[in-house]
Amino acid sequence: MPSGIYECISLIAERIADNKDFLTELDREIGDSDHGINMSRGFTAVMEKLSPDESDIGAVLKKTGMTLLSKVGGASGPLYGTAYMEAGKLTVGKTDITTEDMKSILEAAIAGIQKRGKAVKGEKTMLDSLIPASESFNKKIAEGADMVTGLEAACESAREGVEYTKTIIATKGRASYLGERSIGHQDPGATSALITLEAIRDCMKG
Repeated sequence: MPSGIYECISLIAERIADNKDFLTELDREIGDSDHGINMSRGFTAVMEKLSPDESDIGAVLKKTGMTLLSKVGGASGPLYGTAYMEAGKLTVGKTDITTEDMKSILEAAIAGIQKRGKAVKGEKTMLDSLIPASESFNKKIAEGADMVTGLEAACESAREGVEYTKTIIATKGRASYLGERSIGHQDPGATSALITLEAIRDCMKG
């Protein structure tokens, strides 16, 4: 990654911390009122474990995933932890990534979340922003776009996915208990996924 994997994870952590209260407020409406708090706590722990000297992308992603898995409560820890660890498997020993690597990383992260969460698109989860993002990235890259252009398209589709979650009924997690009352509220996980993608895009811009 142009700005380095440590800098990229650091930027994600910073953006999650900046949006901690917003994410928690979203979760207060349909969940356990702790998504932002838990994610911020998890990434604080991640940054305590990482060294600025680390350059092995796979090793950093694996360490990030394992830390989130152990430090973030609720469903988010296992889901995000799995996503980062699956991405880490594909990038062991790498100090830079190509557009094809990014394509594979997004797909592997999504597959890990789907397997762990037994979820599909359309259930008011982080997949509603991540799957459209991955599809748009792949489309742009197939057209010959560079990494940043692909990620710009991914973020736009993720934003649309977040808006889409306001229109559907939650069928996973605590939000599913609300049934139709969950309509009108955007999903916190889809939102934190968008924040993560935007941080990756900005990191790739250097």
